[in-house]
Amino acid sequence: MITTFLCLAFPMLLIYAAWHDVSTMTIPNWVSVLLGVTFIPAALTAGMPLDQIGMHLVFGAVVLVVCAALFYLNVFGGGDAKVIAAASLWTGLAASAPFVMGMAIAGGALAAVLIVLRRMKFEPKQAWLARLKSPEEGAPYAVAIAIGALFAAPASPVIAAGLAAANI
Repeated sequence: MITTFLCLAFPMLLIYAAWHDVSTMTIPNWVSVLLGVTFIPAALTAGMPLDQIGMHLVFGAVVLVVCAALFYLNVFGGGDAKVIAAASLWTGLAASAPFVMGMAIAGGALAAVLIVLRRMKFEPKQAWLARLKSPEEGAPYAVAIAIGALFAAPASPVIAAGLAAANI
């Protein structure tokens, strides 16, 4: 029960990050911090051995360094880098391939939607939609990150334990 409750933080925080990114083109730091911090009690209550928890922490740190380099190269924003690293704690190396693949496919679909939206002839009244329509703005990539992470979630040992505890 506690494992399931803790594992609910994963999708809820990812969905919040995506929504916040769409509406403001930013991701609050507390989202990434909370996503990372809740991994440890979730993993412990899921019965994950300490050596595996350590491997997830090392993997998350490596992903953070790689994402920080990509941020430095202006590939994506700092909030995106932090959310990817925090989600990688949960997915671990075992679920990293579906995470990256899902994120890439969702990112391509997001780019296609933004291209179509930005070519449409209308003036949005909502500020968030005007930002999305503006060619000067980037893409709210937390949407793709959330989709990729949720796609990979069943392959995560922690999320799998949370789903099993809820009989799902």
